[in-house]
Amino acid sequence: MTCERRAFHKPEDIATEVERRICKAKLRSETIDYLTFVPDGEPTLDINLGNEISILKRTGIRVAVLSNASLIWRQDVRRALQKTDVVSLKVDAVSETIWRRINRPHRNLRLDLILKGIAAFARAFKGTIMSETMLIDNMLYGDEFGKIAKFLGNLENLNRAYIAAPTRPPTESWVGPPQEEKLNTAFQTFSETLGVDRVEYLIGYEGDAFAFTGRVEEDLLGITAVHPMREAAIMEFLKKAHADWKVVKRLLKEGKLVTLEYEGNRYYVRKLQKADTNSNMSRKH
Repeated sequence: MTCERRAFHKPEDIATEVERRICKAKLRSETIDYLTFVPDGEPTLDINLGNEISILKRTGIRVAVLSNASLIWRQDVRRALQKTDVVSLKVDAVSETIWRRINRPHRNLRLDLILKGIAAFARAFKGTIMSETMLIDNMLYGDEFGKIAKFLGNLENLNRAYIAAPTRPPTESWVGPPQEEKLNTAFQTFSETLGVDRVEYLIGYEGDAFAFTGRVEEDLLGITAVHPMREAAIMEFLKKAHADWKVVKRLLKEGKLVTLEYEGNRYYVRKLQKADTNSNMSRKH
């Protein structure tokens, strides 16, 4: 474990490799939305990150950085991230005990400084900011969801708050994905503060989440993997798709959808998938 920045690669070498991949993608007529820094670890540990971002932006393709935010309290890190177009920051907790339990940070890191650094960065950043909150099983959150939502609600220019669940094998065997009820409670709590349009799930389903393709089951599973849907919303969706409730019954029977109750309303959510045991977990503090 380390929280000291250092050089890992020559920026020119990274640029050369990225340009080679871009050329290959163009030959296959593939579209590139972003060049994203998402390493096995924390990208802001790279002292050359700002230079690398500047070089890659010369390609004309937008650049994104996915960070666990552990070094955002440093001014040099915030300066480097200012050069990018999109930044995603992890906010798994705002309370010391839960933060240390989930993230197991380096002993020299301080949560209060990290949270202040996130707020300072959000005030100055001109690009798109997103947050990601990972929920796990066997964790007593208490009123933590409300505290996180309040913190995120006070951030300037926050575009989207993602609520995630582990989809890769974690470091510790006791860690697992939360029950759907916990995910839904977090979603509703965040939505009350941030607005439902700024809160989404990241729970492992890969698909075209919002597009209506005419494949009713796929569309429905895609949407409920991102947003819990009320019964009335599903009925309206089925009406537009010229389908009936038998689709929902089949998905429930197959275990692909689950029903949840929250404050007197029934919601339908994509069933969490089991973790892929062949994957490796990354983005640790």
